[in-house]
Amino acid sequence: MAVGLVIVSHSARLAEGVVELAEQMAHGNVRIIAAGGTDDGALGTSLMKVTQAIFTADSGDGVAVLVDLGSAALVAEMALEQFATARRQRVRISNGPLVEGAVVAAVEAAVGASLDEVVTSADAAVELNKLSKRT
Repeated sequence: MAVGLVIVSHSARLAEGVVELAEQMAHGNVRIIAAGGTDDGALGTSLMKVTQAIFTADSGDGVAVLVDLGSAALVAEMALEQFATARRQRVRISNGPLVEGAVVAAVEAAVGASLDEVVTSADAAVELNKLSKRT
């Protein structure tokens, strides 16, 4: 088993794209679930989608939740309030960047990192330098 990931985005297509990329990096060894858009397919977030995604992603080792914008984090926090204490303790919301954080988290989870290690790595992805240093 491995730490699962939930990708929460205001766009279903964005969430699905991030899942596709992260799954490639994890070589299919991590349960990664998209929770994007509203229940009727519009832009926005869905408490029901996020709650169900957390249940689906949890294989017993915990779930790291990555979000695109602040209101997605609020919905993720609301989802956590729905859970009993034992399950809530196995879920962490990352403050890292959505794409880079998801990729790093997926790789960490795939090699057996703990929930805290996965979230710490996702959070630290904000420091990744995408451009070469220029003089």
